[in-house]
Amino acid sequence: MHRVQEIVDEIGRGDEETVTVHLAADQIISRLRDELGIWGGRLYERDGDDYVLRATFPDAQEVKREIRISRTYAPIEMCLMRGSVYMTADDPLVDRELEAALGVKEFAAVEVGNERYMLGFDVEPGSNRDDVLFSLGAVRHSINQRIHREHVDEIFRQARQIQLSILPREPPELENFDIAARSDSMDSVGGDLYDYIPISDKILGLAIADASGHGLPAALQVRDIYVGLRMGLSRDYKIVRTLQRLNKIIHGSTLTSRFVSMFYGELERNGVLIYINAGHPPPFLLKAGGRVDYLTEGGAVLGPLPDTTYDRGYVQIKPGDMLVVYTDGITETLEAGASNLDRSEFGVERLLAVARAHQRRPAKEVVDAIFASLEEWSGGDTPQDDRTVMVVASPPE
Repeated sequence: MHRVQEIVDEIGRGDEETVTVHLAADQIISRLRDELGIWGGRLYERDGDDYVLRATFPDAQEVKREIRISRTYAPIEMCLMRGSVYMTADDPLVDRELEAALGVKEFAAVEVGNERYMLGFDVEPGSNRDDVLFSLGAVRHSINQRIHREHVDEIFRQARQIQLSILPREPPELENFDIAARSDSMDSVGGDLYDYIPISDKILGLAIADASGHGLPAALQVRDIYVGLRMGLSRDYKIVRTLQRLNKIIHGSTLTSRFVSMFYGELERNGVLIYINAGHPPPFLLKAGGRVDYLTEGGAVLGPLPDTTYDRGYVQIKPGDMLVVYTDGITETLEAGASNLDRSEFGVERLLAVARAHQRRPAKEVVDAIFASLEEWSGGDTPQDDRTVMVVASPPE
């Protein structure tokens, strides 16, 4: 069984699922024919109420015409019921004319892909029936595992495409400000989000959010946040009402990941920033003179309670000031080298130190410096959480 699994894992991925199944069955017969007692076979694919012959391999008799077999054909019905079947051509349940056209005298079959495919194998005469069925059970298990894995990979690939499509492709333009952001997922998809939302020619919405959990459930929650936030703002709702409505949407979600921290602010061209912090790690405003203000006004995380209320906060970003917004995956990055119990977190103070050291640099350079510091701190270890940073800088006059 381990050898069968290794062979299936070794083959490349076909452009279509049918190709993958064909390659797997062909390789198994070619490399394990003596051990399995099988020397040829046929691949059938479900088409309505029939199974249609798609391919033969490697030494099975070639068939020139299309072969369609009804799923009510006794050997197929038995295979669908049991997962596998072993029969000889003189069995009273076998259509001798059909099997003669296929060149079959003794055969076994398994269904794979949730009944989408049927694999029929030519068996050496006199083979032990139980040994053959056991061996083909391993073949069926391995190919089904491969199909399932490819389905999951495809789901994650599509989810990744969706997630990339909702992240901004370029920095926004707002007079007097330089803005940049970056988000790295620990999995192929993640639960962090940042967004720039044009409210008017003079006002830009800035959002950063972190859905609890990781992977696909968190990514689906992020999609709901993206849609819900933009829908609320497109209807000219004030930010308090928008966040309260979004909170109700997340509370009613059936996803396992339904707790979301969010920071949302609306930045005006004159530097006024009206914001709500919904349970998010407090962003900091690094003033030109060195003072640090933490943006904490708001309320609880989105999701747990349907009727949570939120307060607005207010700051002004003046020339030379810099706002840094981040998710906890940044500050909770663990130091490399020490044991799990002794490893220190990157923390807010180190993040603040990097920001101070690059305060006069363009926003993108600040973001890149933060991620470079994280890489050095963690020794390149695999992240334990998604990491997202947004930097809003007002260049000195």
